[in-house]
Amino acid sequence: MHEERLKAAFGVVAKSGARSVLDLGCGDGDLFVRLAAHPAITRLVGVDICTASLARLQNRLSKLPQTVAGTELRAGSMTEAHPALAGFDCAVLIETIEHIDPSSLSQLERAVFGQMRPRMVVVTTPNAEFNVLLGVPAHRFRHPDHRFEWPRARFRKWGDRVGAAFGYDVVYSDIAGCHPDLGGASQMAVFTARA
Repeated sequence: MHEERLKAAFGVVAKSGARSVLDLGCGDGDLFVRLAAHPAITRLVGVDICTASLARLQNRLSKLPQTVAGTELRAGSMTEAHPALAGFDCAVLIETIEHIDPSSLSQLERAVFGQMRPRMVVVTTPNAEFNVLLGVPAHRFRHPDHRFEWPRARFRKWGDRVGAAFGYDVVYSDIAGCHPDLGGASQMAVFTARA
């Protein structure tokens, strides 16, 4: 499922023609290392609050034969915008928003969609409806660090509200499997800024 999620996100970024990409919550860099090898990307910045994860990612990057010249890693929170992170073609938030306390989501929205304002934003998050197929009890989340896990209707309600508030069109898809009633293990929203 993790591999399917990475392929789906990478596919959207590659198809978009983005040349500058911001990976928010890049962690150990499973998506980042793929993006770092993509010849169309000229600037790639990874942001994560965990310095140990960034160190592991730096080590992974050092072993790649070639990476994007404009590759940079930054310690920081995706809920706090920095002027240097504004104006990217694309930002990806892969399985990260569920680690944020729901009371801080409005900060994330303002930072990403309002201040950083990339042309495209790709967000993936677990689909809570799929948990039953994974054997996750109804009273628990998939990971102990998750603060929430949304069913598809709740994710779409959030995405529609964010898109309307900040001037983005949004398209949703199921990823990592597709049960006829329960959807995929994860769900993806692709936000595209209106002209």
